[in-house]
Amino acid sequence: MSSLEKILKTKKTCKSIWFMRQAGRYLPEFRKIRSTNKDFIKLCLNSELSSEITLQPIKRFNLDSAIIFSDILMVPYALGQDVIFAKDQGPKLSKFNYELFLDNNEKTFTRKLNPVYKAIELTRKKLDKNKSLISFIGAPWTLIIYMLNLKKNKINLDKSKLSNNKNDLDIIINTLIRYLTIHIENQINSGADVVQIFDSWAGLISEKNIKKFCYIPNAKIVEFCKKKKIPNICFPKGIKENFKEFNKIVKPDGINIDIEINPSWAKKNLIDVVIQGGMDPTALLKSEKEMLKVATKYTETFQDIPYVFNLGHGLLPETDPDKVQCLINFYRNF
Repeated sequence: MSSLEKILKTKKTCKSIWFMRQAGRYLPEFRKIRSTNKDFIKLCLNSELSSEITLQPIKRFNLDSAIIFSDILMVPYALGQDVIFAKDQGPKLSKFNYELFLDNNEKTFTRKLNPVYKAIELTRKKLDKNKSLISFIGAPWTLIIYMLNLKKNKINLDKSKLSNNKNDLDIIINTLIRYLTIHIENQINSGADVVQIFDSWAGLISEKNIKKFCYIPNAKIVEFCKKKKIPNICFPKGIKENFKEFNKIVKPDGINIDIEINPSWAKKNLIDVVIQGGMDPTALLKSEKEMLKVATKYTETFQDIPYVFNLGHGLLPETDPDKVQCLINFYRNF
């Protein structure tokens, strides 16, 4: 059993470290592959390259867990929307068609994502059995933000688009939950042993709607995972002190805190859950001394409770890999 699985299943303290976006643009070996594979979705559907990219940070840093190289938008893709990643603009999806969305079926959905499952199989065969292979999904609300194009800009919700939306959001959410749980189970059956649920845009939900759009959908997915005995981690980014209520209602095995959450507050208020992450990835852009000062705040705060060392967001493209190695060494020697 890997250290990550052990912590999530037993809630006992042991050291475990991995990073969100650990396989990404900060690595020269990744940039080399990306330079000749411009279409991001096609790259995610290339099982051999996806597996190779997944293993790059393991080979370089010997991290405790690998996370499959894929994207949360593979689910909208498999449900019939075109997904394009424009340079410096983020993902763009084709116009949402409600009728076509509801006309999907499990067989077609699974067939479209078979290359992802094959990548997991290939990776599991090459990965040390003592290391976890993490699968992941985007939570329904976060996927809806992209699928219905509800953002005004990179950080704000277009409230008029949300209020003028004529599609039944309850039906869309429940349909997404159905396919997301299929995707989770397929990934686990292919060799993954943990799932992380990214609700990256949860912070855009109003206080009056947070239970409906964030807590309840995440809770349904976590309930599915627990029935299937799948270790799970939730990341409801940007919900501030609502992390406490989220944890009480959703009851995940693990919860990834973001950079806005004070680690001391998290330790006091997030009970009966494994805490993961929190460190600001921009700390890795500073001097080694400044970076380790920030890291120390997390290692000291969480040293006597179950904690997985990670960040409060993904590694940034401009991160120096040597800084990542320095941080790993610091944590393992702490």
